[in-house]
Amino acid sequence: MAVLAGGRSSEREISLSSAAAVREGLAAAGHEVVWVEVGEDGAWRRDGERLSVTPGQGLLAVDVVFPVLHGPFGEDGTVQGLLETLDVAYVGAGVAASAVCMDKVLFKDLMSVKGLPQVAYLGVQEDRWRRSGAEVLAEIAGLGLPVFVKPAHLGSSVGIVKVTAADRMGEALELAFAHDGLAIVEAMGHGVEVECAVLGCSRASLAAGGARALASEPGEIGFAGEWYDRQAKYAPGGMELSVPARISSEARERVKALALQTFVGAGCDGLARVDFFVEDERVLVNELNTMPGFTPTSVYAKLMAASGVPYPELVDRLCRLALERLQERQAYRY
Repeated sequence: MAVLAGGRSSEREISLSSAAAVREGLAAAGHEVVWVEVGEDGAWRRDGERLSVTPGQGLLAVDVVFPVLHGPFGEDGTVQGLLETLDVAYVGAGVAASAVCMDKVLFKDLMSVKGLPQVAYLGVQEDRWRRSGAEVLAEIAGLGLPVFVKPAHLGSSVGIVKVTAADRMGEALELAFAHDGLAIVEAMGHGVEVECAVLGCSRASLAAGGARALASEPGEIGFAGEWYDRQAKYAPGGMELSVPARISSEARERVKALALQTFVGAGCDGLARVDFFVEDERVLVNELNTMPGFTPTSVYAKLMAASGVPYPELVDRLCRLALERLQERQAYRY
């Protein structure tokens, strides 16, 4: 197995931490692991030496690649496309689903077509903001206040601003555009933040009439600040995960059902974490992460452990699912 770590995005350090945990989990499951680090310059290196790859020739003769990469140039379909050309099995969503889910506006547009409940939102292109700023502000005003302004293609709360006054909207958009040419403005979700992990099931299980994926027990995110920002996500003690979530049994089942619908509707494979807002019995889909943080103390792994899948078994199952998908793809004639 090869573990891809690092990358060019602002989430590089999180990737390195997650990938180190995946390496340990795979070793505990009995696998031999090769570490491949993607540098800030975009180069792939093993033991400090640059790698060169050839389409159709795999990667370092490994069976499976586990791309533990977060954000652009790793989680957005670019690396997945390269791994497809290498003809090697890899963990997680494919090219299209990775690209769609990394684009917050496109993802929400797709979920709207699927009829899934979400907060109100608006996508804003930087060039339109420059040409028609007053028109954009008028449309945003329809969302009410407060709203959250975010770069459309980043994660880990990078570049996000909570806007509580209309005269701060331009400043928030400019910050988002410093990171991305597309911003999303979202109405504030009320209620509690709840997350649900999804794990794909084997092709054999699916052929026998089983479900395509397993939804974990939902967990509730508790934090001290006004919203679930980067500090709350990554600072020690910044957030507290309660499993099961302190919501009604009806809402809990609704979260699990919507997690599976979102996973399938986005065309995902292998794994995902789906985030929600839950207010009494009202459940809204917030976003889907195709490669969430992956340390044993990360939310995804904790939710799966609480649902009966310990960490070494989890990473092993994901690699086996990747092998199955490659075999399935190779059976087709192109």
